[in-house]
Formats: sequence, C-alpha cells, structure tokens
Amino acid sequence: MAKHAGNDQLKKHAVYIYSEDQLGYKFSENHPFNQKRLVLTTDLLRKMNALTNEDVVSPRIATDEELALAHDARYIDIVRKAGQGLVTSSQTESFGIGTDDTPIFPNMHEASARLVGGTLTAVDYVMENKASHALNLGGGLHHGFHGRASGFCVYNDSSVAIKYIQQKYKARVLYIDTDAHHGDGVQWSFYEDPEVCTISIHETGRYLFPGTGNVTERGSGQGYGTSFNLPIDAFTEDESFLDLYMTAFREIAEHFKPDVIISQNGADAHYLDPLTHLYGTMKIYHEIPKLAHQLAHEFCDGKWIAVGGGGYDIWRVVPRAWSLLWMEMNDIPLPQGDLPKEWLDQWQPESPVQLIPTWLDPDNLYEPIPRKEEITEKNKQVLDKALYSIRSH
Repeated sequence: MAKHAGNDQLKKHAVYIYSEDQLGYKFSENHPFNQKRLVLTTDLLRKMNALTNEDVVSPRIATDEELALAHDARYIDIVRKAGQGLVTSSQTESFGIGTDDTPIFPNMHEASARLVGGTLTAVDYVMENKASHALNLGGGLHHGFHGRASGFCVYNDSSVAIKYIQQKYKARVLYIDTDAHHGDGVQWSFYEDPEVCTISIHETGRYLFPGTGNVTERGSGQGYGTSFNLPIDAFTEDESFLDLYMTAFREIAEHFKPDVIISQNGADAHYLDPLTHLYGTMKIYHEIPKLAHQLAHEFCDGKWIAVGGGGYDIWRVVPRAWSLLWMEMNDIPLPQGDLPKEWLDQWQPESPVQLIPTWLDPDNLYEPIPRKEEITEKNKQVLDKALYSIRSH
C-alpha cells in the first residue's frame, strides 16, 4: 500500500471518537452490556486532564451501503423495522434479535449504525493521515454475523471497518482481539481472505460463549494460515496471558506485515468480570496497548485503530482499563498514586461496589491459584500449536 502523503505538523497524535449519542445502544436497564462505562471512562480521562475537547471527534452514522459491506441487506432491514416495532418475534427469531442476549430496543438500527460509524470515523482519520491513532470505545462488537445478531452485538463494526479499509484504502489489515470471548464474527468474515489476518486470545470455549476459537481454526482456501486462535485456560493469570499475547502478536505481525492494525480491547479478562473465568489484573491492560502501539509504528507507519468490546464490571475495571489504552496512545505514563479524587467522589455514591482507588490492582486481589503451573504449561502448548505454521516455514 502506498503511504499517504501528509503534513506531520498538522496530523494529530490520536483522536477519541465519542458522543453521548453512543449511549443510545441500550438493551435494558439490567442488561450486562452497559454503555454507562463510556461515560465513566471519558469522565475519568477528563478529570485527570488526559482528554481535551480538541481530542474528541463525534461519530457519524454508517450508511446502509457501508453496513452492507459486512451484513445482509435483508438483515439490516429487519433490524430497522424491529427498532420501530414493525415486526413480530417469529420474524426476528432467525436473525438473532429479540433474544435474552440481544433484545430489541427502540431505534436499534440507528444506535447500532452509529457505533459502526464511530469506527469508520476512526478509520478515515488514521488512513487519511489526519491522526496516527484513533480510539472508538463504543465499537468492538465482534460477535455480529453477516445476517444475524449474537452476544450483545447487532452490527459488527470491525468487520464493516475492515471491508471499508480494503475497498477504500487497499490495505492489509491485522486484527488483534484480546476480549475474553472469541472474536468469532470478525474471524468468519475474513476466514478465506489472505489480505486480513485475525488473532484472538480468549478463554477456551469449553465453558464460555461462543464456544468457538479452537487453535485448529486457521482459515480456509486462500485465507488458510491467516486466522490465529489462542484459547487459554480458565483461571489464567497475567504472566501467562501476556506471554502468549506478546509472543504471538509480534511473530504474527512480522510474518504478515500489515499496513494497519485494528485492536479490539474488551476488558473482560479481568478477575472481577462477572461473565468470565480469567484471572487477569489491571497489569494486562497496562501492557496490552503498549505492544499494539509499538508494532503499529514498526510495521504500519503508526496506523493503529482501537475499539472497545466486552467489559461487564463497569465500575472497577472498565474505566481504568480503557483509560490506560488512551494514555498509551498519547504516550502518557502510568500516573503515580490514586485515581482523581473528584472522579472517585462523584461516582462512588452511585456505584454498587467499592471503587478501587489505585490505577493498578491491590496485590491480594484473589487467593493463589493451585493449578498455576499446569495452566501455564497448557497455555504454552496452545501457543506452540497456534504458531506452528509460521515457525515451520
């Protein structure tokens, strides 16, 4: 891909895609997918003076034509009608909406299309050299399929964005997904495409939705060898998680040589997350974006687009994890001491749990894991199997 000419004096370091309109993606008051985490994260960054009005760019709404890059036109039509109350449950059942996971809500199409448009806004800023990096925390809905919603995800912003990059910018894309759930929707969208490489490190599907993401899922046809899965054991801790992530990401990037990196940054591999069984701490969320940042500069002239994803402890985990991601994009070092007192004072009365006042977690977050050595060894075997094809060349 030809590098875009651009005036580095005018180019912003990073842009933060956000508006309160993104909060319209809301299934119900009690649904675990709660966009309040966007408010909490944005407010935390503002209160620590890491985010200014100049950094923030409003997301646009993706057009039907753009959504159709990765979604069936009939599905888009059903989503629109469902959000207007114009369809029956029997009509929506086969499309994955109206379920417990992905219930119908008013203006569902518009809210979902805005999250996709946010990621497309991020893409254009980076690919047109207006910013080196861009962050859309409202995105990362990696379970959406061509003609079906799944796992809290209506439209799949990353799949649409990658197709959009291919069509508009003719670039090779490396997609890295560190959500605790397998990035299935994105993987299957590009399973036969040699120009897109997908990497997913996730809790094994033996106990966790969506049950896919086996190490043997490697792509097919011309795309064989461009799909990488690292299903790690339940109770995996920081050290083993980071060992697999650091090794796999670097070796695969060196092998694939992408033009742009898209990272999905679900924050649900944390010990406190209520929907998963991994034992990560804030240490992994301090380290994960560092390597994405580094590899983007090594291979992609800095081009790095990051999106959000899962994360269901919206009070103690997500705001800290996602703030660390934005701080890495802007070369802001890990702050010493506690989170801003103003932030803690504002949100503690509303939080149903005691907020953690420090950037990193306390040392005694959980009891020691008796199977640590066994888990670490099993994960290492997964890593060796996942990388066998590129190491044997």
